[in-house]
Amino acid sequence: MSLSRKLSGIVAGIYLLIGFAAEGGEGAAKVVIGLLLPLACIWFSEAMGGYTGATFSAGITEPTPGVIVWFLGWVLLLLPVSMGLVSLL
Repeated sequence: MSLSRKLSGIVAGIYLLIGFAAEGGEGAAKVVIGLLLPLACIWFSEAMGGYTGATFSAGITEPTPGVIVWFLGWVLLLLPVSMGLVSLL
């Protein structure tokens, strides 16, 4: 397992603990739903980047490099932390 997968799993676990502590099982379930896309982008970046085809509004005609999908997955995963830090300013 890569370092990126381990670190993202740790961050996701922390989010789950916070969600469970704040709202119980329902809060943890909401956190799990919110973690699906970022973790998929981090863990399976090559497969996610290789997707081409129809979407809701327009088609994806070119594959996206896996490193970009991986980076944006980390951006999504760390967005709550960065928003919290900005709110402290």
